[in-house]
Amino acid sequence: MKGEGHTALFSNRDGIIAIEGPVKLQIMELLKDSSRSFDEIVKYTGKAKSTISVHLSDLKQNNLLEERIDPKDKRKKTYVMCSQYAACSQKPIVEHYHAALKKFTTTFDNERELLTSILHAVQSGFEAQGINHRPIMETIGQDVGMRVAENFTSTYIEGLFEEVADYWETHKLGYLSVPSYDPLAIQIDDCFVCKSAPDIGQKLCSFGEGLLQGIIYQKLNMQCNLVEIECHGNGDDHCLFVMQ
Repeated sequence: MKGEGHTALFSNRDGIIAIEGPVKLQIMELLKDSSRSFDEIVKYTGKAKSTISVHLSDLKQNNLLEERIDPKDKRKKTYVMCSQYAACSQKPIVEHYHAALKKFTTTFDNERELLTSILHAVQSGFEAQGINHRPIMETIGQDVGMRVAENFTSTYIEGLFEEVADYWETHKLGYLSVPSYDPLAIQIDDCFVCKSAPDIGQKLCSFGEGLLQGIIYQKLNMQCNLVEIECHGNGDDHCLFVMQ
């Protein structure tokens, strides 16, 4: 969502709303993880209070954020997002899309290879249109993960990931292991999303990030931010997700 000269898309009860301008994007960037006070927003952006007031008013009118009374000090106000970050514009990356399409000129050895190639084509197709697919895929992954979690019974993290590892292997999603629980680190070998992907200098498993986050939230009632730091798309031989 960062970056001057970009457009970010947010979804709320009114549909999809496009936001432009570095200051508004800075405000939404700050609020995406937690509520913030007016003074915190001013300090983060480095802009005058009058400027921030105008931008906050615009964002409220678009139902992108809400103004609330600070429970610790009723004289102050806090601001919280009431919308969902959907996507942001980016420079089109057409060559990755053509590389993904080229795979369909040959036959596939199994259904998994076909489905993985379709997923690559969808992801790179978004990029070819200049749209960042990552936040969309992560959100869909979270929704799927919360449904997948209904297959598991454990309510403590070690037992849960024993079940998750079995699920991954049974459904040929890869081989999942947990090198560390503090901080949580999840490694996937033979990843169904990206194993056959070339080294394109990008992490590809936003859907996987969301999938794991959804499982953790549903079973452990714990909000988490798993970030992929190693991926086939970056030339690694496995995927590694680490709790931030």
